[in-house]
Amino acid sequence: MIFKTLLLLILSTNLVLAQSRQVFDFTQKKSKEKDVVRINEPVSFKKEIGYGFDLNTKDAVQFLKNKKHSTLFSDKPFYFSTAVEEGNYKVTIEYRGVENQTIYSTVRSESRRWSLDHIEIPQRKKIIKQFSVHIKNPKIKEGLDVRLKAPRENEKLDWDNKLTLEFQGENNIERIIIEPIKKATTLFLAGNSTVVNQEHEPWASWGQMIPRYFDTSIIVANHAESGLALSSFLSSNRLEKILSMAKPGDYLFIEFGHNDQKETGEKAGAFNGYTERLRLFVTKFREIGGHPIIVTSTERRSFDADGHLNYTLGDYPAAARKVAEELHVPLIDLNSMTREFYVALGVENSKKALVHYPANSFPDQPNVLQDNTHFNTYGAGQIAKMILQGIKELNLPISKNIIDFQKYSPAKPDDFVGWKWPLSILSSQIKPDGN
Repeated sequence: MIFKTLLLLILSTNLVLAQSRQVFDFTQKKSKEKDVVRINEPVSFKKEIGYGFDLNTKDAVQFLKNKKHSTLFSDKPFYFSTAVEEGNYKVTIEYRGVENQTIYSTVRSESRRWSLDHIEIPQRKKIIKQFSVHIKNPKIKEGLDVRLKAPRENEKLDWDNKLTLEFQGENNIERIIIEPIKKATTLFLAGNSTVVNQEHEPWASWGQMIPRYFDTSIIVANHAESGLALSSFLSSNRLEKILSMAKPGDYLFIEFGHNDQKETGEKAGAFNGYTERLRLFVTKFREIGGHPIIVTSTERRSFDADGHLNYTLGDYPAAARKVAEELHVPLIDLNSMTREFYVALGVENSKKALVHYPANSFPDQPNVLQDNTHFNTYGAGQIAKMILQGIKELNLPISKNIIDFQKYSPAKPDDFVGWKWPLSILSSQIKPDGN
């Protein structure tokens, strides 16, 4: 009985530590630093200890040892998770270059959010990189939760009460440090499958690509979900969740239309229920001192027999523009930009921006994938750059926090051939809701 009590005390202490600053040290160096978890062998994530290598990737890592210290090394994809509370966190990765070659690391967080891209780690050099991550859970207040879509969201890394880091490329790591961020501006995202963090290859959305382009003083909190319209975003308590977390000075990017277009009933229509709800989103977020931004919906890839791009969203982009004008809300016209993007690429090459793949391009994918609504990582990366360009053109204060980006024109998209994206081990041939 005494042993069980001590064990529970130890475990509860670990959980308390997981709510504050955490340091995971792989070097085996002696130090008086507090709150350090020293790891000298691969350990699988378990709730009981609150950290470890996740998604069955423990065997992908090894510990390189020399006379002075050791490092965590892998040239295969692996995941490391730690239990944390809801909130905003800064992640610091301390790399150490290996002997005789330069290596390159890419890091994603949670459900494939792009965090670090192709970081160069020269031989024997120490490189330190940082990025920010938003962690959320369904709870809003006592008796009120976000109504998650089962089973999809119940199984997502975005909702599992831990912070998961995905490492790609070649990684040689001394320490991982995770610490709460108390002062930062949060960019909340409300939208559908063209915005959500898509967890599985080959699907992707701009909301999961854009975190890579902001410094650590900006947090991207993506609350979008596949298949949602303004009405279902409201009825599933997602706006309520955002309002419970937001503070004065935060932003809310609102992009809806694809699924609103399919609604029926007396409130259906772009200049009817859609307009009323869009006004509500704007008004509610302004009431807490936030800055709403309206984003028109991405166009679908649809060409007629003569190669002309069709208008597939009816009056919804126009309705969004009208609300923005009436309420003096900054607008990013993503619909116009994606139309320009498709035309620039042409009928055939525009397929390269969406999920168009022959059978067996991915594990367990016996069928051809042909989707003219949802983007692959190249397409989502281009859409993210359109959003960044819109932020700059609006001269929003957060434009000064954009990194590794100068300007972008959808009429001159980046070359698909030059796109680099190491594939995550998670893949699915199931189309996101809302196709």
